[in-house]
Amino acid sequence: MAMLLPGGGEEDDARPVADINVTPLVDVMLVLLVIFMVTAPMLTAGIQVDVPRAAATRITPPEPPLELGMTREGQIFLGKEEVEEAALEPRLAAMHAETPDRAVHLRADRGIEYGEVLRIMGLVQKAGIQRVALISRPETAR
Repeated sequence: MAMLLPGGGEEDDARPVADINVTPLVDVMLVLLVIFMVTAPMLTAGIQVDVPRAAATRITPPEPPLELGMTREGQIFLGKEEVEEAALEPRLAAMHAETPDRAVHLRADRGIEYGEVLRIMGLVQKAGIQRVALISRPETAR
């Protein structure tokens, strides 16, 4: 037996309201946002320290390595500039005299014979450069 309510509906139609009031949640989130905006600069600034003076020289970042490339056709490139093999050793020696800590990255085509790559590496070492790295691509997953 259903009972009629004054509003015209039946008692069985009364359901709880399932809507969530998000206004308090938005208020709390805005307060947290303001707190983080105010405190974030203070966290990154660090503490104030009176640092002593020293006569030591500043540490300079290392020079980027020289890029040496070899094509399958036998061309040699220092950076993006083509260099004749006879002029390679003097150019490298002059660059090594300017910045002795500079390394050389050797990028050779995979079609070049191993002996050719070693011969060019020998020229690099004759120029006085001891730090030579061979550049390759990572192997793809099979």
